[in-house]
Amino acid sequence: MAAPVRITFLGGLGQIGRNCAAIETEGRIVVLDCGQMFAGDDLPGVDAVLPDLSYLIDNADRVEAIIATHAHEDHIGALPYLMAHLSAPIYGSAFTLGLVQHKLKEARLLDKAQLRQINDGDRGMVGPFDCEFLPVTHSIPSGNITAFHTDQGVILHSSDFKLDLTPVDGRRTELSRIGALAWDPGIRLMLADSTNADQPGASRSETEVGAALRAVIRGEEGRRVIIASFASHIHRIQQIADAAVETGRVLVTLGLSMRRNVKLARDCGILRIPDAHIRDIEDIDDLEPERVVVVCTGSQGEPRAALTQMSIGESRWMKLDGNDTVVFSSHPIPGNEAAVASVRNGLARLGAKVLHSGQVDVHTSGHGKQQELATLHSVAVPEWFVPVHGEYAHLVAHRDLAHRMGMPEDRVVFCEDGDQIELTDDGINHLGSIGTDRVYVDGMVGDLGNAVLGDRRVLGDDGFVSVVVHVDLERQEITAGPDVLSRGWVEKPALLAHEDAVADAVERAVNKALRGGETDLEKLNQTTRRAAGQTVSDRTRRRPMIVPMVREG
Repeated sequence: MAAPVRITFLGGLGQIGRNCAAIETEGRIVVLDCGQMFAGDDLPGVDAVLPDLSYLIDNADRVEAIIATHAHEDHIGALPYLMAHLSAPIYGSAFTLGLVQHKLKEARLLDKAQLRQINDGDRGMVGPFDCEFLPVTHSIPSGNITAFHTDQGVILHSSDFKLDLTPVDGRRTELSRIGALAWDPGIRLMLADSTNADQPGASRSETEVGAALRAVIRGEEGRRVIIASFASHIHRIQQIADAAVETGRVLVTLGLSMRRNVKLARDCGILRIPDAHIRDIEDIDDLEPERVVVVCTGSQGEPRAALTQMSIGESRWMKLDGNDTVVFSSHPIPGNEAAVASVRNGLARLGAKVLHSGQVDVHTSGHGKQQELATLHSVAVPEWFVPVHGEYAHLVAHRDLAHRMGMPEDRVVFCEDGDQIELTDDGINHLGSIGTDRVYVDGMVGDLGNAVLGDRRVLGDDGFVSVVVHVDLERQEITAGPDVLSRGWVEKPALLAHEDAVADAVERAVNKALRGGETDLEKLNQTTRRAAGQTVSDRTRRRPMIVPMVREG
């Protein structure tokens, strides 16, 4: 009987982001990606959301390797948090490892990982698995499909992928090798990207976006052009640079991640821009505006990004006016629509002309749609299939597509975060869930917890009312206060009367409790909270956070 292979899905199944899975056999673990998810407005003050890494941390001595399929944050963003708890080699392409190295260096964890470069077509042992790495087309360079050759057959992980017949770098998703694996020895299990599984048709080629961008830049003759894009989208930046060269302009990069990624891509030979046509942002004042194309960060309305700072007039490098054209070469990620709209409005107030993908075809997805997914399934012909990487509705849509492709219902295994499956000689057993939580990061602090986030939401929505009371427990009397302080509750003209009413109610309630023999400070705190909360509700019908502080002395 061949050794079973167990897969634990730690993130990425049910939302976009936090992609992470543990693949193990005979007690030896390989981690497949370790990403983060950016927080939305519903998570005030949270910088990032991580997968629950406790399973890996608890089994750190069994983690033998980490594979980074590509360098998007939702696949590598949580690596510093994991590497703080264990040490293991990280496998990835040169470009991927370049960005991983930067992240680990910033976190002072570079000594915890051996960075092992892989190239297209490489095959070798990664921990307990014989792994083969195939090129895949996506919206970032040098991503890889991983084929795990195991005792239970080939497990194929698609990574994030699309089928682009004319990619900018000529590097196509290698369907031919997938087809060869399907023929011999066969693909036992496929894990495949579901992001666009609910979208009919096929995604447009990236080169079509390049043609649209060239047309936009040509049409803005005599104006300065600013294009916002993802800093990781090197293929998009290549096409912007090509358009700049063709129109006699120079390319200027703005934003720390944009400048860093462009330098890394040029060093790796992935991004080709003549030295004469790329300049530092420090030189912007010496350049004729109509001879400039600025490529910058901020396409998603990120608060500290370069374009956002421009939109509120606080950029240290550029002041926008009616002679500027700003192009959003992206779609808003779900949840970012309001932030993007705010930036667009800010740019318009400054007089800039704003263009976006709803007006001109300046963006395309890096994820395959239904037609591309169907092609992958028809080539791979997997015995078993698990849809991964997507929101719940995306996973359902991919499951349904697999059924339409002829896969029996019992051969498509639907999983969510925390689920474990085991591939054995008899097929796949769903082992249930190990249970996972989201980990919230604020600055350097991890795992804020739902209680803290709940408090932040209340504070943001309704403000707070704080009541301080000093008591003498032996004499059973109030010695000072109640003093009431509030913020974000009611407007000042009515505030004093409301605060006085709260103080009076708390004084009556605490005095009654003390005269009744109460000497427990925690119970007096509860009495204060109830009296203040009831008064606040009766007078204003609002629900601010009540913060009681009963002190002895």
